[in-house]
Amino acid sequence: MNYESFYLAMQQQEKAVQENLAAFQKLFKTLLRKVESGELKGLAQDLEAMEGISEGTKDMLAAMKDTASGFDVKAYFESGEFAEQMVEACREKDVDVRGESPVYEMFPYRVRLDAENQEIYLDRKKVQCVRPRKFAEIVRTGQEKLNKAPFNAVNFVSELAEAYELAVLKQNKKSGADIYLTSLYKFLAPMSRFRRDYDQQSFAFDLARLYQSGVEGTKTGKKFQFGPSRNNNKAIRILDGEGQEQFLATIRFYD
Repeated sequence: MNYESFYLAMQQQEKAVQENLAAFQKLFKTLLRKVESGELKGLAQDLEAMEGISEGTKDMLAAMKDTASGFDVKAYFESGEFAEQMVEACREKDVDVRGESPVYEMFPYRVRLDAENQEIYLDRKKVQCVRPRKFAEIVRTGQEKLNKAPFNAVNFVSELAEAYELAVLKQNKKSGADIYLTSLYKFLAPMSRFRRDYDQQSFAFDLARLYQSGVEGTKTGKKFQFGPSRNNNKAIRILDGEGQEQFLATIRFYD
């Protein structure tokens, strides 16, 4: 199954219904005008014509109903066809996609497909949309909105530096040592209720904006440096300003 083929068929049938409804409305207005002015000649023919249009519209609606019932949404999801077409539509919209069904990353979003219930979750929000192209538009629009949102890179890196100092003390590290960013996230959002409002994907998005900002230090003048890791499980994936993926694992602050 292909949603766009289904959509095209429904559009064609919808156009025919609209034309019939426009003709019906036109005749109806003429009929009201004739009754108001007392021009009853031809009234019966007008009513018959309206009745014919009404019957034709009924048949068209029945055809639309058949087309709609022929599109099995459950099978569409369970077969994997929705997922394939969603990934293709996202790439057409330049939406970076990683992962495989049922969980995908469309930075900074996490997308989960629930094939059993034919539902899509964008982060924790349920999205009522089974048209792949439309869903790709929703994701792309959301990404553009996030990228345009105000972001103070200096404030963010200064808060990161404060969390870094706490982590250094807790882990008995020396100042200037590399600390995993995943560890700093726990200091920034220490409680589960905080992590609901500021999850690790949001943290990764802020890291990406810091990475792209060109900011080199904190309010107090401390410099910072990101570092990699051989253990990819410890790395946080971001997209840089060119849309290329980067993996940030550690950070260190120094004078």
